[in-house]
Amino acid sequence: MNGAAPAPDISEDAILGGAVRLRQPRDGYRVAIDPVLLAAAVPAGAGDIVLDVGCGVGAASLCLARRVPACRIVAFDRQRDLVRLASDNILLNELGGRVTAMAGDLLKPPPRLEPGAFSHVMANPPFLEAGKASPSPSPGRAEASIEGEADLAAWVRFALAMASGRGTMTFIHRTDRLPQLLRELSGRAGDIVVFPLWAGVGKPAKRILVQARKSSAAPLRLLPGLVLHETDGRNTDAAEAVLRHGAALDLVS
Repeated sequence: MNGAAPAPDISEDAILGGAVRLRQPRDGYRVAIDPVLLAAAVPAGAGDIVLDVGCGVGAASLCLARRVPACRIVAFDRQRDLVRLASDNILLNELGGRVTAMAGDLLKPPPRLEPGAFSHVMANPPFLEAGKASPSPSPGRAEASIEGEADLAAWVRFALAMASGRGTMTFIHRTDRLPQLLRELSGRAGDIVVFPLWAGVGKPAKRILVQARKSSAAPLRLLPGLVLHETDGRNTDAAEAVLRHGAALDLVS
């Protein structure tokens, strides 16, 4: 598969400074920086098993696998065409021994996903609520960006069920959904960390990373976050370290 050219409707791109090769649909959901930032925030270590919920073509899983060579990752999505591409991308990046992809619905998870089996869960849920946004004409892009039957509450419940007793759950989402995300986590997890992703100095954060630990009662923390862009639009050095060189984002200390 590594030597075979992609189909005409599939592009082959590079992320993480070329460390990850990624095949994805030319028309539909296209990987941007969100999965790279999500993967950078997961505090995985050697021997940990991580669940990537809503994996798409596997970008976050592959970025995490590159940064933490001794962890294992299960990538999970309900769009079977994207799961097939995720499986192709795993082979393309020679990570078949540590990353696997499977299709399924988080409302009816496959039996192979054992509750409480994952040291860490990461998720990039659809950002928009159903009925409050105009769907894209591309079905794949619409499904990736607008909630379906599984709303944000369902994503949080699923992450909580899959995480181990002291496991972490890391989400990337729109800042305006932060109140709901915190509400869903309240009383179910602790040590909640909010990490803003500032568009630039003096500019609002359109995205946030939220991390929580199951079975913890530690208080919420608001961290300084990451400034993504300089005034001229270039990535900051700190953003480049993550997006191109695979550096981690520390949400733990």
